Amino acid sequence: MYKIVEKTKIAESNFLMKIEAPKIASKRKAGQFVMLRIDEPGERIPLTIAGSDTVRGTITIIFQVAGDTTRQLSTLNAGDYLLDVVGPLGHPTHIENFGTVVCIGGGLGIALVMPIAQALHDAGNTLISIISARNKDLLICEKEMEACSNEFMVATDDGSKGIKGFPTQILQDMINKGRKIDVVFAVGPVPLMAAVSKLTKPYNIKTIVSLNPIMVDGTGMCGCCRVLIDNKPKFVCVDGPEFDGHQVDYENLSQRLKTYANKEPRVPSVSQDSSCWKPPEDRAGTVHKPAVSMHASEGHAVIDQLAAGLSGAEAGGGKPAARKMGAIPRQKMPEQEPKNRIKNFEEVPHGYTPEMARQEALRCLQCKKPLCCDGCPVSIDIPGFIKLIAEGDFLAAAKKIKETNALPAVCGRVCPQEDQCEKVCIVGKKFKPVAIGNLERFVADYERNHGAVEIPTIPEKTGYKVAIVGAGPAGLACAGELIKMGHDVTIFEALHKAGGVLVYGIPEFRLPKTIVASEVEYLRKLGVRVELNAVVGKAQTVDDLLQNGFDAVFVGTGAGLPMFMGIPGENLNGVYSANEYLTRVNLMRAYNTTYATPIAMRKNVAVIGAGNVAMDAARTALRLGAENVYIVYRRSREEMPARVEEIHHGEEEGLQFRFLTNPIRILGDEKGWVKGLECVRMELGEPDESGRRRPIPVKGSEFVIDVECLIMSIGNGPNPLVQSTTPDIQVNKWGNIVADPETCKTSKEGVFAGGDIVTGAATVILAMGAGKKAAKAIDAYVRSKKPVAMAS
Repeated sequence: MYKIVEKTKIAESNFLMKIEAPKIASKRKAGQFVMLRIDEPGERIPLTIAGSDTVRGTITIIFQVAGDTTRQLSTLNAGDYLLDVVGPLGHPTHIENFGTVVCIGGGLGIALVMPIAQALHDAGNTLISIISARNKDLLICEKEMEACSNEFMVATDDGSKGIKGFPTQILQDMINKGRKIDVVFAVGPVPLMAAVSKLTKPYNIKTIVSLNPIMVDGTGMCGCCRVLIDNKPKFVCVDGPEFDGHQVDYENLSQRLKTYANKEPRVPSVSQDSSCWKPPEDRAGTVHKPAVSMHASEGHAVIDQLAAGLSGAEAGGGKPAARKMGAIPRQKMPEQEPKNRIKNFEEVPHGYTPEMARQEALRCLQCKKPLCCDGCPVSIDIPGFIKLIAEGDFLAAAKKIKETNALPAVCGRVCPQEDQCEKVCIVGKKFKPVAIGNLERFVADYERNHGAVEIPTIPEKTGYKVAIVGAGPAGLACAGELIKMGHDVTIFEALHKAGGVLVYGIPEFRLPKTIVASEVEYLRKLGVRVELNAVVGKAQTVDDLLQNGFDAVFVGTGAGLPMFMGIPGENLNGVYSANEYLTRVNLMRAYNTTYATPIAMRKNVAVIGAGNVAMDAARTALRLGAENVYIVYRRSREEMPARVEEIHHGEEEGLQFRFLTNPIRILGDEKGWVKGLECVRMELGEPDESGRRRPIPVKGSEFVIDVECLIMSIGNGPNPLVQSTTPDIQVNKWGNIVADPETCKTSKEGVFAGGDIVTGAATVILAMGAGKKAAKAIDAYVRSKKPVAMAS
């Protein structure tokens, strides 16, 4: 919580607030911003930091009431609290002694250019400041701007103060008189920045503008802050917020700023009485509890008789017991009916009953050399926990899994068991493989639903401290292992909830967020500290962590920078990255009208890509009321990287697949919104470097799919926040951190990395496997660093 210590109305609809945020105050520089969230239903909005007081530990923000969130913010007073303030974010203004600098601020932009002007003045520049507003009553920060300026001028539209007209007239007059100007900084409404840039370009005067587009996370993960710079897409929160004013596409920027104007794109065709419009905790009796009983019944008597032969079921398969158990039909989990589930965000599968779990467990042959264990990236004793299920000791089974896996309820739901442990299951050679993932999910849910989660005994503290950067699967797994080794562990998470992709990327209907929260809470009970709203690379760097008492650092920041195709029309309104689309729905709950985050819900949606993320986005679109949702994929069904289960669920729910189809252009209407997707048909040629047959365009086969919304799901790159502020850490040509695949050691002493930030986008379980490997290596590293007796 962040306390408001001062609030002042400084002009019509303009307010100044000072907020307690000592870490941000100590690190912020001119030009940077924060992401602010008022309360749980609130949206995240970017606000420039207008100043800071390191003694009082406060930052100053100045904002104008322009929408629902800023209107709500304006009703708060000194003594009230904000739920989240994240920062400082963005690149600070490059400050040096340029010579003569003109700072232009219009409207609220006066407050935003003020810290830049002050820093330029302190650097020894000759500073000329020009501020403007519609009338004198809307002028703000006059005294502060005048105090740091060598020359100070005012322009108002109505002439009520200063010259009548626009600041560009003053600037043009200065240029006409031959005044030497080295750099111009312009901040304010888009038309003002565009006009200044247009004016200075013929004179080749360097012009810097600060852009404030729509954002969700502020760290580069969602991609909704993209703007066109020199006709290339850039992300403001990663590459900006300041850019060369002569290269900005202002028309496109203005168009994208209208995305949620008057909330026109929000067209809920799902009934708001449906449970999908209610947050999970408000759905009485339906909060991710299975529709089937988790308690034992008389059916166990029959299973007990089968279990009596368990010891005789050896891997050879020749014994009667083995043949009998292998032939037991694989138990299918009960599910919501497709026609019902597309109207809500509740979990699709209900989970096993105890009888079903025991019967499925009896299919396991208890192999002497279990190949399934080799197929598990986190080395779960699979036959061991399954044997305990077959015997009916579900809590012991849960405890057995947690010896090596701190997140069983998550892995049981999203781990691709069919390509790992189940793929090499001996039973699967003749029958269907044992449903290992379903059984893992069952025991984790059983333990939680019975309130029987046990906290294992933690060894005596070693005195070593480890920092984990990122609370995603890799970071959580690493933390879970290190805390059980006796080390002090602190996770630093940039978002306001822990879980990484588990909370922002995977939908509620596939992974309930209460499950993730429960798994994170388990780690907290083990002793792991979790700091939210902590952006390593901004508020503090990896070097800061190492210098402030941490003996080692693990970086598990993931692959969170969305990729786009680079085709015409990608910056039209209605084009999302899958990250943005899913973040708005999953983390910020845009599906719930009591939450403030908006989303464009359209009737005809196309998703580009065919992986699990694409399926998540497409199935989410259905639940938001879309009538037609297309999966557009340039290869065939056989090459789809999504899990078979997800494809099956999508087909049941009505997704329409457009295979051997490649987008080449996005069509827009006169208002800048998507109206169609032009595609070309493909045919498969010879295999490429991935081993899959290369798709080749069919000449003359172009056609258009009528859609109003496009979701790009073609992959993610590494988020550069840590790498850009840790220059001595080696990265590859794609920007991924280079780390030893077995120890996760990086080129920087004491720093380890694993998961998607190293490998590129992969699976949750592979990231967890990397976290476990890293924990083992970190344990060896810190213990060799200094004797335990010296640790404090």
